[in-house]
Amino acid sequence: MKLLIISTSQRPDSQSAKVGRYIAESSFSSPHAMRYASIHHLELCQFNLPFWDGEEDNKGEHWPEIEQSVDEADALVLITPEWGGMASPLLKNFLLMCTREETAHKPALLISVSNGIGGTYPIVEVKMNALKNNKLVPIPDHLIIRNVSHVLNAIPEGARDIALRERVQYSLYMLHQYAQALAPIRQQHAGQAYPKQQEYCYGM
Repeated sequence: MKLLIISTSQRPDSQSAKVGRYIAESSFSSPHAMRYASIHHLELCQFNLPFWDGEEDNKGEHWPEIEQSVDEADALVLITPEWGGMASPLLKNFLLMCTREETAHKPALLISVSNGIGGTYPIVEVKMNALKNNKLVPIPDHLIIRNVSHVLNAIPEGARDIALRERVQYSLYMLHQYAQALAPIRQQHAGQAYPKQQEYCYGM
């Protein structure tokens, strides 16, 4: 199985990317690490992705590389900063570009990052209106990482940081469980159309 971590801040060297790197590095030493054939971290701001206009041919020169990573992944971690109570425009744009062929029936762990005490609204926003047509499956164990500059650094800073690290590992473990559970659904329909796929291609 393959895990893909995507951090979606529009700033280089962001706290979201720091969280992504922590998850990628810690996953190799976690109890479930050996169950993933690969763990890959994409920082979307390093790619030249246009704001998509709805045309399949207008996703930019870097989309095929990203698309392949998404297609090969069995589970995704999506990390967004909270900007003005909203999810990152890069994340929403990315999810618009994804199609059911790459993402349908794959579990996703949603992570919201805030440098203060917020972080709730991006999770609500993504669950409400960003997963309908690509048919990603958000697992219940989303994470909200508050005061992010003080946690998940090289050295743990107190009991809260240690507890957060344990919660991250638990959420990653559950993500792997969902990936295993959903794999037969994808395998059953590999290479053939889902029943009534065209008629019901859009979620409700």
